[in-house]
Amino acid sequence: MKRTFSGKIREKEEQGMDTVIDRLSDIEKVAGSVMDDAGVRKKALAKEMEEKTAAFDQELERKTAERISQIQEQMEREMQEELDKQASDAKAAIARLEETYEKHHKAYAQTLFQNMIKE
Repeated sequence: MKRTFSGKIREKEEQGMDTVIDRLSDIEKVAGSVMDDAGVRKKALAKEMEEKTAAFDQELERKTAERISQIQEQMEREMQEELDKQASDAKAAIARLEETYEKHHKAYAQTLFQNMIKE
């Protein structure tokens, strides 16, 4: 069978088309592999971000609880100091009243008695 020139051209065109199709198929396979790898990487990054977020949340919760505890302790100390000061002030006021009473109770009683008998 003799091949004609146009037959050879057609054969070359078919071979060229087959080569193009093969290359396109290879490119599609590589693209699919790249997409699969990207999907795997995306899942890994999402898991990593989830873990980092959970760790951040835990650390933030720990720091918040620690700060709340510090504030509570400080408030309790301040409240106790205020209560101690009020108790001290009250004792001092009572002592002054008792001292005044001891010094002047006879005069107070005499004045009261005098006011009662005047009427």
